Amino acid sequence: MWDLASEGAGGTEPGAAAEGGVASAAEPYDLAVVGAGPAGLAGAVTAAELGLKVALLDLSDGIGGQFYRQPAAALGAARPEALHHDWPAFVELRRRLEASGVTHLAGHHVWTLARDGDEAWTVHAVTGADGDGETPVRVRARAVLLATGAYERQLPFPGWTLPGVVGAGGAQAMLKAGLVLPGKRVVVAGSGPLLLAVASSLAAAGARVPAVVEASGYLGYARSPKALATNPHKLAEAVVHGSALLRHRVPLRTRSAVTEVHGGERVEAVTVARLDREWRPVPGTGRRIACDALAVGHGLVPGIELATSLGCATRRTLDGTLALALDAHQQTSLPGLWAAGETGGIGGAQLARIEGELAARAIAGRLGGGAGPAGRVRRLRHRRTRLRAFADAMAAAHAPGPGWTDWLPHATEVCRCEEVTAGRIREAVEDYGARDARTVKLLTRAGMGWCQGRMCGTAVACLAAGASAPEPPAQRRPFATPVPLGVLASLTPQASPSPASQAAPEGGEP
Repeated sequence: MWDLASEGAGGTEPGAAAEGGVASAAEPYDLAVVGAGPAGLAGAVTAAELGLKVALLDLSDGIGGQFYRQPAAALGAARPEALHHDWPAFVELRRRLEASGVTHLAGHHVWTLARDGDEAWTVHAVTGADGDGETPVRVRARAVLLATGAYERQLPFPGWTLPGVVGAGGAQAMLKAGLVLPGKRVVVAGSGPLLLAVASSLAAAGARVPAVVEASGYLGYARSPKALATNPHKLAEAVVHGSALLRHRVPLRTRSAVTEVHGGERVEAVTVARLDREWRPVPGTGRRIACDALAVGHGLVPGIELATSLGCATRRTLDGTLALALDAHQQTSLPGLWAAGETGGIGGAQLARIEGELAARAIAGRLGGGAGPAGRVRRLRHRRTRLRAFADAMAAAHAPGPGWTDWLPHATEVCRCEEVTAGRIREAVEDYGARDARTVKLLTRAGMGWCQGRMCGTAVACLAAGASAPEPPAQRRPFATPVPLGVLASLTPQASPSPASQAAPEGGEP
């Protein structure tokens, strides 16, 4: 769910909903795909080409997700492809979608799924950007493919709430969608390969990038020589980004982190400190760098809330996040519910497209339409295995060290929505015996705000764990996203999610 105007639609316009909240007279569909990024697009067009009737739901008005986000037509961008990697793959997916007959339901914010008997699902959504619409929509389908992407993982530090501090992916989204820069002098910091792509894009667009600050290093990849040898294109991508940084004279500082942001009305400078192997700041190494913006992110977190609200099994990834546990066919632990792309672990657009196609072929085979040539499936599985191996190496190389919480003074705000500081969380742990994020939430309200812990969940879990290895934040909630009460009130009993299909929330709060 994580973009191009409605020319990507293969059928229904964004507002085409019948009376009573039913999305289309074409229902029930064979397959409902949630998310129109690389995985969702690949899954939708493949399923349609195999003869299935497909609905593609997405929050955005266009297709492409975060990876292929594009500027609005009104901005008159002459060459939007210049901001993208692997653009031809998207062009081909868009062409196939236009020819497929897929019903594209843009501007649909999916908030839950419900079983509709043994052989069908009901997808509940509201229309309107960011879930603010007033119209409830129901889409019924025999199977569902979740391709809901990921969001950024943020580790807080003093000053991270100042204007001018944006997510690394957010900075790239501003450039791709709005053709704007977060500032004139932008430090890029955090951990993970996304930093290189963001820095090179910002520099090419005219920003001055004083430094790229990587908390890990790149020597960790050497522990997985086979994954590197079987994915030479990944090394080529790194060379492209590295060359761009050299061309724009952008220094790269590894084993370092932004530990404080300075400024009054907005960012004026950052302090960068060296880190030890546990990510603890090394005393006396702080260096101040002048800037007017900071783009920061410590990797990505799979967007699995729709699946975990139903009780789908998860697995812990090598960088400490939760991803869905999927079988060889991309099916979740619930029959009839598949997932592809970042929901199964962060791996990039190419892997997402492969998994989307594999899921669609498995679904078509299950529903009686045939999965297509067996040789094609074997090749896709081989490529998936190869790319997943690299994804695991990447996750291990950039996993946050346990000592990063040492850069958090007590006064640092950790939960922005509820204004809960690190000191209050430590008090809950040290004085009241909290040992996990759920108990900290009940004592402090950390994670109860609008973002439902997406921004602060990792930090709260790490602070709650203390010296122990933190458990990833619990994500089982009855609704994947906040929903207006008016939408719930307008649902008929038949349209309401069945109580038996909704697992009890982990922490007791929606």
